Amino acid sequence: SRAYSLVDSSQVSTFLISILLIVYGSFRSLNMDFENQDKEKDNSSAAGSFNGNSTNNSIQTIDSTQALFLPIGASVSLLVMFFFFDSVQVVFTICTAVLATIAFAFLLLPMCQYLTRPCSPQNKISFGCCGRFTAAELLSFSLSVMLVLIWVLTGHWLLMDALAMGLCVAMIAFVRLPSLKVSCLLLSGLLIYDVFWVFFSAYIFNSNVMVKVATQPADNPLDVLSRKLHLGPNVGRDVPRLSLPGKLVFPSSTGSHFSMLGIGDIVMPGLLLCFVLRYDNYKKQANSDSCGGPGPGNISGRMQKVSYFHCTLIGAAVGLLTATVASRIHRAAQPALLYLVPFTLLPLLTMAYLKGDLRRMWSEPFHSKSSSSRFLEV
Repeated sequence: SRAYSLVDSSQVSTFLISILLIVYGSFRSLNMDFENQDKEKDNSSAAGSFNGNSTNNSIQTIDSTQALFLPIGASVSLLVMFFFFDSVQVVFTICTAVLATIAFAFLLLPMCQYLTRPCSPQNKISFGCCGRFTAAELLSFSLSVMLVLIWVLTGHWLLMDALAMGLCVAMIAFVRLPSLKVSCLLLSGLLIYDVFWVFFSAYIFNSNVMVKVATQPADNPLDVLSRKLHLGPNVGRDVPRLSLPGKLVFPSSTGSHFSMLGIGDIVMPGLLLCFVLRYDNYKKQANSDSCGGPGPGNISGRMQKVSYFHCTLIGAAVGLLTATVASRIHRAAQPALLYLVPFTLLPLLTMAYLKGDLRRMWSEPFHSKSSSSRFLEV
């Protein structure tokens, strides 16, 4: 009861939505790989091994170098936003709105495909140099544009959350971690990045850089446009300043405060969950091909049946819950990755070692299979 009293309704909402986004993004990523492999089989009869370049050009696989330098790049971007926010806020708002439009259209696509399947064929409609699109893709994009326009006009937190959810799912679906080594490098580096900018940046910059950048509203592009074009004192003046969709926010039951969680704290465990989901699929297929051979002699059959996906998902849930309780106890911003990284990586490493999979998971396990099997490539 004491732990429950430390969590209010806004934090419960943030926790539940975050877990749902992580799981949904992981399975969307899995489904994309199946679709890409089916397309490859339809377009080519030549045999060859799957690799990151042959699946989909839009999918980005993070290598070791990128994993090491990503926290540095994120720190530089954070400092730019901290010192020069007034100068770049309009450009940053427009770029964010464009990305959020595309991401939310991706989030809506399965629903639109379900709605348009009975009444229209799945033939693509040509728009000249813009490309060819199905009716479902056009519908999802139109709904996404409409939502972004309403968000720009109203600045409502619920619409901002919807756009942030689209960004989370799109990032989880289109970014790949190829091995456990890269996962450890990336998550460890981002843990240090998160802890430094939340706990120690105030000692250097006299302000909590992470919190200030995350909570600082930007000028509405409509207001800026009306001032630039001298459209009159009443044109564009009633539009609110915009809180950018780089986070999820939910109000408390009393409306006295908002609970906030950055989308990076959702995407990073989501990427790890995608990796272990692919490995579970890979290992399941490998065991099927070997006629269900037993695991290592020092591990029981029950232990072998425990999936890495469930282990990592439980760790992510416990980590998010711990971060939520910690923020409530200290009544201050907490680096969520400080709790998420240990609660996800340590159980995963322990289970991989006990099952005898650690060496294979550490060094890109999916490259060893041929394209004749329906395995997933990270």
